[in-house]
Amino acid sequence: MKDTCREKIAAAVRGFHLPRYEEIPDVGLYLEQTAKYISEYLSGIQENCITISMISNYVKKNLISRPEKKQYSREQIAYLIFIAVTKNVLSLDDLTYFIGIQKQTYPAQQAYDYFCAELENMLLFVFGLKERLEEIGQDSTDEKLMLRSAVIAVSHKIYLEKCLTALRGEADGI
Repeated sequence: MKDTCREKIAAAVRGFHLPRYEEIPDVGLYLEQTAKYISEYLSGIQENCITISMISNYVKKNLISRPEKKQYSREQIAYLIFIAVTKNVLSLDDLTYFIGIQKQTYPAQQAYDYFCAELENMLLFVFGLKERLEEIGQDSTDEKLMLRSAVIAVSHKIYLEKCLTALRGEADGI
């Protein structure tokens, strides 16, 4: 793989940032607004990351609670971001179970902010923009190890997809 190709791949995650819990709007977003909000944040690392029908399906399958007055809260949006990122490496049943474990272990804000920091940390490492992984969080629990494992899988999948896309572009002379 050419160095310029590596640079293109690294550019996908350089500067990537997920909104922390307190940065997510707390005014309540309608379904279309919610899908657009999440897609804008994830567009650099995933294509077609979440659609209106996906969100509706997650509500039907009880991955997230029903919106109040057709509006999604900060907590629901945080869960949807987590789901949108991890749905390609975890089944819906495993996601449901994983979220249940999280609810018993950590408050939503703490768990979500940890997830964001861990994903950003791991992406930079996997894409070669950082030599070492940072230790995120204060404690070392089985739940955090499971989350880190999911984030590792997601990060490697994103890297592989970006590599293949870049190589296809080189093969096509782009």
